[in-house]
This record gives sequence, C-alpha cells and structure tokens, in this order.
Amino acid sequence: MHKVSVIIPNYNHANYLRKRIDSVLTQTYQDFELIILDDYSSDNSREIIESYRNHPKVTHVVYNNSNSGSTFKQWHKGIDLASGKYIWIAESDDWCEPTFLEWLIKPLEEQKDCSISFCQSYCVEENNNIKWYSQHKKLNEVIDGKLFIRKHMLSGNGIFNASMALWRKETFRSISKDFLGFRFCGDWLFWIRLASMGRVAINGRVLNYFRKHKNDVSGKAYSTGFNYVEEMNVINTIYNEHLIGDSEYKRLFKQKFKEFWMKRKNFNKGIKNEVMQLFRIPVSPKVNYRKVFLFSVLWHELKYS
Repeated sequence: MHKVSVIIPNYNHANYLRKRIDSVLTQTYQDFELIILDDYSSDNSREIIESYRNHPKVTHVVYNNSNSGSTFKQWHKGIDLASGKYIWIAESDDWCEPTFLEWLIKPLEEQKDCSISFCQSYCVEENNNIKWYSQHKKLNEVIDGKLFIRKHMLSGNGIFNASMALWRKETFRSISKDFLGFRFCGDWLFWIRLASMGRVAINGRVLNYFRKHKNDVSGKAYSTGFNYVEEMNVINTIYNEHLIGDSEYKRLFKQKFKEFWMKRKNFNKGIKNEVMQLFRIPVSPKVNYRKVFLFSVLWHELKYS
C-alpha cells in the first residue's frame, strides 16, 4: 500500500494537464499512487491521460460517461479508489514544486492527531503571471484545529485551493459528507470539518501554483449572488455544530449581510429572495435581524450619499 494517494480530477484542462501530471510524477517523495479522473471532457484530455496510463505510478484511470456537475463528487470518487493513508487532491490545472510531498508529509507522520498539512500558494493567471501569493509568519506551525478555524477559516477559506493540502484519509471517514451537496462552498465546509477533527500543520513555504481562470465556478457564483446562499448555509451549519460561538456568528452574519446589501441590485429576484430568507432567520439567538438590517442600510446610505 502506498503512503499517499494523489487524485487528479480533470475537466477540459488539456492545456494544463501534462504540466500537472509531470509535477506529481517528479516529486522527491515517491511513495504514492496516482489516480486520474476525467469528468467527460470535450477537449483532448483523454489523449493526454492515455499517454500516462501505463506509468508505474498510475493505479486508476476513470472516465465518466456524462459530466457529474460537481468537483466534490469527483473528489469522493477518487477517495473511494484510494489505497493511501494520506490524500492529495491535485487539481488538473495547477502544479507544484518537486518538494511538495516531502515537506507536507512530515507533520502528518510525526503527529498522529494532525489531520491536515498545507503550504502556501502562488495564484497565477492563465498566462502563468503571478497575481499574488499567500504567506504565513512562521516557516512551520502546528495548531489546534478549532483554533485554526477561528483564526484562518472565518473571514475566508484559508485553504483556498485543494492542491495546496495533504490530509489524513482516516479522518475523512469520520466527517459528514453533506459538503458534496454544495456547488461553490463545499471545500470551505470540508476543510472546516476536517480541521475540527485534529491539529493543522501550516508550512510557510510557497510550494503550490494555483491557476485562477476568468470564468471559473467561484467567479460565476459571485456574479450571480449564489455565493451568499452557500456561505450562509455553511455559517449556519458550523454554528449549529458548535464549531463557532455566538460572537463569531454575529460578526460573520453582519459581514455577509453588509456585503450582500451593497451588491443586491446586481442579482435576480430569485437569488435575492433566497438570500434574504436566510438572513431573516438567523440561527443564533444573539443576532437581531432587524438591527443588522437597519444598521447596514444606514451605513450604506451614509457611505454613498
């Protein structure tokens, strides 16, 4: 059995796929298997994938007969096939440094209660220009998972790209799989749940390259307002599971409502009604919707008057 199962879920990323696969196969740490999944691509991805089928590291190649419509369902399919102790979801349009696995596997091996190990990442454009990169103050740090959630996962998703993390498969079996029902925020809920099960290792080295596309799933969610539907569902879920308290919930509620109120005119009636329904019924008794509403409206009027 291999220590690490690397899963590459691909959909129409033929232009980047060879770079992705090669960056996995040339890792300095070599105790891994490679699972390649294709979600019914319409480009020449299949031709590229087939050129790697007989590589000794490749244990599974699976083509869907129709598009699943969900990245997270593809993750789950790969995990079911995985024989490794640790999982790396290596997105098909990203790539990494040769020492990625070498650095990230260390804390997982040394600390049995460590559930996630992740590094910093460059965010690159389609032409490979670097837009920005994440940073951490310490070269190596391992912290309690619930503290990690409060410090790094509430203002946004601290693990913003699946390719930047390695995690323990055994822990995955213990968490709810309802993240599979999300189209946009499933990874945010997934990382929060996984972090809550143990400790999180943060590596300050920039070892991953995350490719950001103009028309990706997150961009579409933000443009339609659907992100607020899923974000509030995640916030309500983690409050109900006691992963955050009333003060954190109140802060997030006010932050999301203020953002939504500023942008509401850009969204259609159906989305606006769905979002407002979530805001009208806060799950924390400490949140007064009417006060938040009046404060946000007044703040908006004063700022833009």
